[in-house]
Amino acid sequence: MNLTLTLPILCAIPLAPLFGSAIAGFFGTKLGGNRIGHGACQFVTILGVTIAFVLSCNVLVQVMDGFYFNGTVYRWMQLGELNLDIGFLIDPLTATMMCVVTFVSLMVHIYTIGYMQGEEGYNRFFSYISLFTFAMLMLVMSNNLLQLFFGWEAVGVVSYLLIGFYFERQSAVFANMKAFLVNRVGDFGFILGIGLLLASTGSMNYDVIFAQNNALAAQLLPGTSWNLLTVACICLFIGAMGKSAQFPLHVWLPDSMEGPTPISALIHAATMVTAGIFMVARMSPIFELSDTALSFILVIGSITALFMGFLGIVQNDIKRVVAYSTLSQLGYMTVALGVSAYPVAIFHLMTHAFFKALLFLAAGSVILGMHHEQDMRKMGGLWKYMPITCLMMLLGNLALIGTPFFSGFYSKDSIIEAVAASHIPGSGFAYFAVMASVYVTALYSFRLYFYVFHGKARWGHADAHSHDHHEHAVQGDDHAHHGLGPGQKPHESPFVVTLPLVLLAIPSVIIGFYAIEPLLFGTYFGDSIFVDISRHPAMVKLAEEFHGPVEMALHAFTSPVLLLVVLGVLSAAIGYLWMPKLPGKVAEAFAPLKKLLDNKYYLDDLNQAIFAKGLLWIGRFLWHRGDQQVIDGFVVNGSAHAVGRFAGVIRHLQSGYLYHYAFAMIAGLALLLAWVLYAYLPFVR
Repeated sequence: MNLTLTLPILCAIPLAPLFGSAIAGFFGTKLGGNRIGHGACQFVTILGVTIAFVLSCNVLVQVMDGFYFNGTVYRWMQLGELNLDIGFLIDPLTATMMCVVTFVSLMVHIYTIGYMQGEEGYNRFFSYISLFTFAMLMLVMSNNLLQLFFGWEAVGVVSYLLIGFYFERQSAVFANMKAFLVNRVGDFGFILGIGLLLASTGSMNYDVIFAQNNALAAQLLPGTSWNLLTVACICLFIGAMGKSAQFPLHVWLPDSMEGPTPISALIHAATMVTAGIFMVARMSPIFELSDTALSFILVIGSITALFMGFLGIVQNDIKRVVAYSTLSQLGYMTVALGVSAYPVAIFHLMTHAFFKALLFLAAGSVILGMHHEQDMRKMGGLWKYMPITCLMMLLGNLALIGTPFFSGFYSKDSIIEAVAASHIPGSGFAYFAVMASVYVTALYSFRLYFYVFHGKARWGHADAHSHDHHEHAVQGDDHAHHGLGPGQKPHESPFVVTLPLVLLAIPSVIIGFYAIEPLLFGTYFGDSIFVDISRHPAMVKLAEEFHGPVEMALHAFTSPVLLLVVLGVLSAAIGYLWMPKLPGKVAEAFAPLKKLLDNKYYLDDLNQAIFAKGLLWIGRFLWHRGDQQVIDGFVVNGSAHAVGRFAGVIRHLQSGYLYHYAFAMIAGLALLLAWVLYAYLPFVR
């Protein structure tokens, strides 16, 4: 198939998932009378995403052959000289994101058939994840900030629906509201950044803004001594902090585990959380002109990479361990952005999408095999019963910790080397953070692996049931509780669940080896990413030290990075295989630190005590003072009382006597005549 980059073909890519979502969401639910069943809903949504994936692959081939596209689909509105358009920009950056998003989404759709079987909201879930895919495609394909913002908010709205999928549970409602509100904080900064660029350039189209970037760099924010471009870039990045869960706006992401596992994989791997990384890479021509903004990005990413990794060590919920891993890896991507290694950030985004989706779906497979148990302390020895899931989890973890020749190694090591080669303020702390995170990542990853798949079995006992976990039990007598009861044994997941794991494992292992040279040291990205190598030479230094993927992997055996990986794995083996009582003794010895980590640095408590209560106080103040006293009391009731008093006074003028009215008419006529004489006859004055 050889399709050119025509507008109908490009429109079909996001519209195919949207069409599938609309059919499943209307005809497969109570809204449309449940006219179609599970089979039809899963077929039409998977077909839509498959079409989007196939066409996206074709777009990638066309782009690699040099065919780009930048055009308007339609004009939504025109305000004076400002055109508000819906349009597509298809270049290597967009094509890469399109393929990653549609492939991971397709795997999640297939996986959902087995994982969500028997759920009451089965059709609704398929509709949501297809709609999520549409929103993300509109975001990455945009050629202007308006459409980018539309996709940005659309993925936020659909994530709200998906995180709160089990809306009958209070914890799920709390989690989706938390995600929604925290993202609104980031989006406030994002809107300010867009507004500053619009006010300064008169346009929201990327090409128009980028053409004026040097002029922007010379401007000051009106009324201040601040550089306008720096302020705009920081505001844009605050939006990315919310969407890509950077400290301190990360608090929503671990709680998003309230949603079913398939959406955890979709949100955390290839869609919502990567939107901020993509946005900064897309806007690289303006970020390159502000070292202050880059330094801010670098420090925030470093804090996220290290301190969120620490939290993964103390988690016992299998999904939450992987969730904090996502936070840490997003920090790595942000660090790469901060040192102007945008291609490396996108490279790690791509490899991370595959192995993180693999890890989440493997965790979901474990949950299925354990009868919806999520507590790792009630697992153990599962490799005998779930060999395929065990192998897939092992491959995903090896990619995550940066094992040589695995995909994660090439992208993660490139980030560390880029930080080492950077001189942007904060790069020293960033280097310490990413190096320390190497050990931490290996520790919590293999703590999970050893805890779940090796050691003695800690399931099948009378007290092994758990009733307070986040995963929703499938309805029916066979699934009336969480966890395995006495006499029950774990079981491997069905083929429809394990197939996506195998397909995701392939790129998790090999794509880094084949992609590193063209993506980082070739001309693959072309003009879609801009790096000022004279000011930020990290990519140049990486190119000087790169001698091929094989040599890079072999050189790793002499580097301190691999030593930290090995130490992390050994620490996990000692603590959770060979000396299982050791972690408890360490926790007792460092009880204050353990308490700090268990309480997630008290950031949730801080938000509740200060921000949530502060907003509640503001809301009540506005309600009592603003709504009740000012609006109701003064404006509404006050105006009504004033009109009543005024009417009570002037009603006396309506006496009913004819001579009163005649006198009033004569007096009025006399006053009118006097005014005319005064105004138009000067001699009267």
